[in-house]
Amino acid sequence: MSPQLAWLADHLHHSDRYAEWIHSQFSYEYAQQPLADWQREFAAGQSNGDWPCLVALDDEQLIGGAALARADLALRPELGPWLACVFVSPDARGQGLAERLIEGVCQEAKDRGWPRLYLHTQTQRDYYAKRGWQVLENFQAWGNEQWLMVRDL
Repeated sequence: MSPQLAWLADHLHHSDRYAEWIHSQFSYEYAQQPLADWQREFAAGQSNGDWPCLVALDDEQLIGGAALARADLALRPELGPWLACVFVSPDARGQGLAERLIEGVCQEAKDRGWPRLYLHTQTQRDYYAKRGWQVLENFQAWGNEQWLMVRDL
């Protein structure tokens, strides 16, 4: 049976764990924010519209997710909404799960009437480019080159 996709707001008991994965995976972005603070912000974001997250559950076990963020890049506050917090646990990779999650977030954004989504990535530019995302610009942040990308919905 393939993993089920659901909104984290309906499975909030997984929120702290997912926030922990993101805090660890993208530690360069969260260097100034203690984990507990991020966990509180992320959990609140499931109901206030800041970080609604689509998660993948395999028999109620959390194995991945992706968020539809209101804002995700302080350098570009005029842009949004964003695809953010994309993560699949290592033992669940290679099954197209990230792509399902990304498409689910894109569909939700489209259903809400948004014409495009943005993302920024440090290492996955080619992955997203193969899936219809276009590079808007590259920039320096968190001590590395980053890519700002957009996808029309």
